[in-house]
Amino acid sequence: MKATGIVRRIDDLGRVVIPKEIRRTMRIREGDPLEIYTDKEGGVIFRKYSPMGELSDFAVQVCETLHKIGGFMAAVTDRDTVIAVSGPVKREMVDKRLSEGVEQLMEERQPYRCQQEHTKVPVLDGHEKYYVGVAAPILAEGDVSGCVLLLVPAGDTPVLMGDTESKLAQVAAGFLGRQMEV
Repeated sequence: MKATGIVRRIDDLGRVVIPKEIRRTMRIREGDPLEIYTDKEGGVIFRKYSPMGELSDFAVQVCETLHKIGGFMAAVTDRDTVIAVSGPVKREMVDKRLSEGVEQLMEERQPYRCQQEHTKVPVLDGHEKYYVGVAAPILAEGDVSGCVLLLVPAGDTPVLMGDTESKLAQVAAGFLGRQMEV
């Protein structure tokens, strides 16, 4: 645990304000769920809660199936990180922070397909080895919970995904969204 040097008081309703700088750095937005942990030394730890994390087994299976059927790398994300990936890139992508571009694609709540070379959206923050070929947001009870991505290596000739790939990602996203609602 790393000390920030910031001290806050608890108000009469038991609330504590998380400073804006920390919220920005940790990408904590209004309405985000936080899990509360305690440690043996009496510390209280807040951690962003990812409902998609509970579906990690499903997410891995979805990625592997998309990889087998379509032959492309697939990833499933929560709102901040990659939680599952198919293909040989698992170690370099799982639990890594998403780029702002992917976060924007999720917020738009619409399927995305890379149409041109100059519209590449990198998958990871500060890492342009892979970009998004197709993105389908995962919606559960009206909220964005994550995204299904079909990935394209940056060094390859631009691969423009078609309607079939887009629909395949949307089906996977719909399945994961429904699993979260059950």
